[in-house]
Amino acid sequence: MKIVIDGFGGDNSPNEIVKGAVLALQKYKDLGIIITGDKDKLANLFAEYKQDLSRVEIVHTTEIVINDESPTEAIRQKKDSSLVVALNILKEREDVCGLVSAGSTGAVLTGAFMKIGRMKGVSRPALAPLLPTKTRGQVLLIDCGANMDCKPINLCHFALMGSAYMKNMCNIENPRVALLNVGVEDKKGNELCHEVFPLLQKLPINFVGNMEARDFLSGQYDVVVADGFAGNVLLKASEGAIQTLLSILKSEIKARKMSMLGALFMKKSFKAVKNLMEYERYGGSPFLGAKKILIKSHGSSFAPSILASIKKVIKIDNNKLYDKIKKQIEETKDICDSLIENK
Repeated sequence: MKIVIDGFGGDNSPNEIVKGAVLALQKYKDLGIIITGDKDKLANLFAEYKQDLSRVEIVHTTEIVINDESPTEAIRQKKDSSLVVALNILKEREDVCGLVSAGSTGAVLTGAFMKIGRMKGVSRPALAPLLPTKTRGQVLLIDCGANMDCKPINLCHFALMGSAYMKNMCNIENPRVALLNVGVEDKKGNELCHEVFPLLQKLPINFVGNMEARDFLSGQYDVVVADGFAGNVLLKASEGAIQTLLSILKSEIKARKMSMLGALFMKKSFKAVKNLMEYERYGGSPFLGAKKILIKSHGSSFAPSILASIKKVIKIDNNKLYDKIKKQIEETKDICDSLIENK
């Protein structure tokens, strides 16, 4: 198995990217890594971590895509960037099963659209992160930013792909699928929600109705379907709220001697909460519906998150998830087509 990594994507590249790759090579003895970027810098880092290059292929590139560039222009103009070269390797080489990048989200997704393309039958690929819930389970949000404006058929496909992901990757037999909305009542929401709600009811999934944003991490749902705009707002608001709460809690504990004393007794509990909420352990978000496996890691990822993203590529490939998504999309094509025609 070979995985290509964008060696110069992300805030902590290339050091943490290489370190994550080394951790993966140590864990998976049958894994091969292809990494793109400045060859000398990458080779020196692998040597620093005492990693031989027998299972590593370094592809030299001379450019880097940065966050404040126009994604489309960057993909078109920076043809020798670590990201574009990695995308080309994923597209052209049959021996490469997936790609991991912590680079610019816009550039990664634009490049995936332009170079990798979508799976046959899928109207739009979608970015789908997993987040922890208060019941210590996980919830999949699909989409969280790849598609700002959506049609009902897009959300139908998101629901089908999300359900297939949770069933095959998280061993949930009948995933509970919800539609992000401003209220749980059937008639709530904007025009898109009004149109897609009855369509989701007729799909062969366990659709449980609308979900309000405040219940996102409640553990009552396994898949939350949204257009990319609303999904991204939900994701960023949830991350911000968690970080703010932890910061306030830390400040309040430090402000009082008795609180600090009590915190010593609760150290293990605080650490468990921090670990549960830490994105590093979950890895990146898969771009479901693309022709090949692509994982977008957090821009500030450290080595453990890169390792988790590589693990995710391996698990998706081993579980033949994309084949199962293709099958589900094919089996529901007539249903989806008839629903859209008759809505």
